[in-house]
Amino acid sequence: MKFVTKACFGMLLAASAMSTPAFAQEEEASGPISLSGGVTVVNDYRFRGVSLSNEKAALQSTLTVSHESGFYAGVWGSTLPDSFAYGKYELDVYGGFATEIAPGTSVDLGVTWYTYPGRRDFIANTNYLEVIGKVSHDIGPVGATAMVAYAPDQKSIGGDDSIYLNLGLAAGIPDSPVTLTAGLGYTDGAFGVLSADGNYLDWTAGVSFAAGPATFAIQYVDTDIKKTGIKAADTLYDAGVVFSLGVSF
Repeated sequence: MKFVTKACFGMLLAASAMSTPAFAQEEEASGPISLSGGVTVVNDYRFRGVSLSNEKAALQSTLTVSHESGFYAGVWGSTLPDSFAYGKYELDVYGGFATEIAPGTSVDLGVTWYTYPGRRDFIANTNYLEVIGKVSHDIGPVGATAMVAYAPDQKSIGGDDSIYLNLGLAAGIPDSPVTLTAGLGYTDGAFGVLSADGNYLDWTAGVSFAAGPATFAIQYVDTDIKKTGIKAADTLYDAGVVFSLGVSF
């Protein structure tokens, strides 16, 4: 699994999760192939509202190779604080195609393979595949991104499929390095089991400050998952504030 913070790279939706490759018209000056990436430190690794780092700090990195045609491939990774189920590290491999279909409107269709190389031997296979589609559109000064992530029926996620919907907004304040962000997500299916209802909402609101290749972000994260009475579990769904400091190229 990942956030946002896969981002939090995902925060700018961002929010969720993976870097989006630059489109062809933005790459012409550097040739047909471009390389982008970055490293970020977060105080809590949240994925779709849930803490996967047990509310502890994580180091995250990403690297993407993009072609001017719109095809791209890359990897994203995050340390985990010796998570009981997932081990010590998450490594995601992804690829897809992104392009602008009209002025201010772009689409992105890709596949992500989530892997956990450091998981304990006695834990069942937790690796899984997800298909992700995004449509982004600029509405005046506001950028909006709608995302659908679908994980087909796989043994590693309980023999059921899962769907995640997200709407993210980002607005830069003119003549400043500040960007405001917000997002609303909905999980149903295999990963909805975290809630007694079989589905749940997550939402975020934040602000980021850019200075050259560096970005500092603050984000409020919460879900509507009901309390179980088990403190160790409930704290993973509690409202929280995620701080991140990243450098990208």
